Amino acid sequence: MEKVRGKFVVQSIETFSYGGKTVKFATQYDQTIPEDQRFAQATPNGTISMTVDNPPAAAFFTPGQAFYVDFTPAEPAKTV
Repeated sequence: MEKVRGKFVVQSIETFSYGGKTVKFATQYDQTIPEDQRFAQATPNGTISMTVDNPPAAAFFTPGQAFYVDFTPAEPAKTV
């Protein structure tokens, strides 16, 4: 398997005084949406929390918006 894909929805956004934001995602399941039925088999439950300190990137996320999240193995870091 080359990657695993999940479907997550922005549940909340917390803004900090320094300008950064924490975006919290959770899996979505709407039994009326065939795609959600397929994803529920692979990603039945889960959360992701991500702190973003880049204003344009933080503005990209809005509550209720759905995203695909791909997990692809990364190459090990090379030491010098």
